[in-house]
Amino acid sequence: MAMKVPLFLLPLLLILLLLSDAAVVHSSRPVFESQLSDPISDGVTPHGPRNPPFLELLRPAASGYSSSESCEETYGFMPCTSTWLGNLFLILVYGYLMYLAATFLSGGSELLLEILGPGIVGGLFLPMLGALPDAMLILVSGLSGSTETAQSQVSVGMGLLAGSTVMLITVIWGTCVVVGKCDIENSVALDKQDTRGLNLTGSGVSTDIWTSYAAGIMVISVVPFIIVQVPQILGSTSGRHLAVLIALIASLFLLVAYCLYQVFQPWIQRRKLAYVEHKHVIFGFLRHIRKRALGKLLTDDGELDKEMVEKLFRTIDENGDGYLNAAELKALVLGIHFEELDLDEEDALTKIMKDFDTSNDYQLDRREFVEGISKWLNRAKMAGAASGLRNYGTMKFLDFVHHQTKREHQQLRMDDQSEEDAEGIENPKRTTLKAVLLLTLGTVIAAIFADPLVDAVDNFSDATSIPTFFISFIALPLATNSSEAVSAIIFATRKKQKTSSLTFSELYGAVTMNNVLCLSVFLAIVYIRGLTWDFSAEVLIILIICIVMGTFGSFRTTFPLWTSLIAFALYPFSLALVYVLDYVLGWS
Repeated sequence: MAMKVPLFLLPLLLILLLLSDAAVVHSSRPVFESQLSDPISDGVTPHGPRNPPFLELLRPAASGYSSSESCEETYGFMPCTSTWLGNLFLILVYGYLMYLAATFLSGGSELLLEILGPGIVGGLFLPMLGALPDAMLILVSGLSGSTETAQSQVSVGMGLLAGSTVMLITVIWGTCVVVGKCDIENSVALDKQDTRGLNLTGSGVSTDIWTSYAAGIMVISVVPFIIVQVPQILGSTSGRHLAVLIALIASLFLLVAYCLYQVFQPWIQRRKLAYVEHKHVIFGFLRHIRKRALGKLLTDDGELDKEMVEKLFRTIDENGDGYLNAAELKALVLGIHFEELDLDEEDALTKIMKDFDTSNDYQLDRREFVEGISKWLNRAKMAGAASGLRNYGTMKFLDFVHHQTKREHQQLRMDDQSEEDAEGIENPKRTTLKAVLLLTLGTVIAAIFADPLVDAVDNFSDATSIPTFFISFIALPLATNSSEAVSAIIFATRKKQKTSSLTFSELYGAVTMNNVLCLSVFLAIVYIRGLTWDFSAEVLIILIICIVMGTFGSFRTTFPLWTSLIAFALYPFSLALVYVLDYVLGWS
């Protein structure tokens, strides 16, 4: 019976076959004429004065071959070459293998998430698995050979770290804005409505509030970069090794904190949703009270008109006993529209009683009613002041904070609805086996071919005199982050706020893992091997890109099309800045 090979393994087997052929060719011995006493006959040409009975081979100087150009085989058998064209081919081959590893890890992670759900799997394993190819490359770049060799090759790891971060939140971020753009109305992008073409201000994307939180976390994750640069900023050389250790500890702490945040995010989200629903009840109740009041609820200076509130109390108190019972309060809230929050009158009544009923007798006297409204009104005024509104004597104030809270609630509900709509897994055992197979295969491929890829980049740099940083900055992220980039762009093309939120959250999360997990690996190598930290220019571009784009994403949820132009421009700016700082101003 013929053995069937899974289709997704065919590219891997083909590349391994090509590499094995290349290894055989490379192991063949070149023959040169070293001494005239060691002729090599062709066995055909008759010899004579003008036709010597041996093949005349070029000498080393004429052939261009030199023993100094020999290369060292990775693992003792992997193919290598000293020519730039050969190394370019090896970079493409090994890069594609790392792309396969990243694809397998991504696919296995998604299957595992479908089976086990978020929490520990989504918070701990998935972010780490997504950053595994980058971490592998960074690890082997600093472990190779002697300290001098590691110091030379570690720039490959820094180039990958910087290039991956910059590419994700500049080129990929901008592309997602372009392909996911929708028409913007009232500062919100309308789902699946794209009629304005390339309108720089009238089209764009919108995200939820959790995406803004992810951008803020990304900004915080650059703290270890700042710590490790303190000695260079102060012009000190004695404290660099200690600064690396402190930055390593800080990076590990942030890694643990971020994973815990990912684990508990569903719980945090439910608490946040409950809080926003409570605010919605508050503002909806105040608007309804304002309409029912027999006069102005607020004075001109924004203070509560207690006399009017007491008149309202007497109006609601139908039996005149001086208390508002549950039935009387329920009649009051019947006119408030809570169905848009999936709340009914009983839920609203419970929230009102919880805040107003200080005596816990499940009825409100006049004092409790006035104090409760006063307390809620102060919260509404604080929300309005935070938005720049101070005209408390009009209905616009309460209308604005109510509308703002409703929009915040809708943003928070998107992830919750996506979880409710998720379908069950038909065959959990088979899906689990496939997930484990993909994760194992991706990990093995990344572990095996990371070191040869780093060696190929280093050899290509030697052959072309191009700094290894620029090669790894541009080329390696294309291999390790391609699956994330393609996934993000595909999600963005669906042109919905929910998918846009997921897209940008994944981009911010990938950069955060670069800044904590990959940087931890890098700092550990530098500290353990006693390498020199001399990456001021590279750290500067990471700080600039993360802080600019992270701050940008933290304070807004709608991104017009013009924001993509800023993102695209930051990529060449990063390359130019490193070149100027390192090779013109001599920072390194």
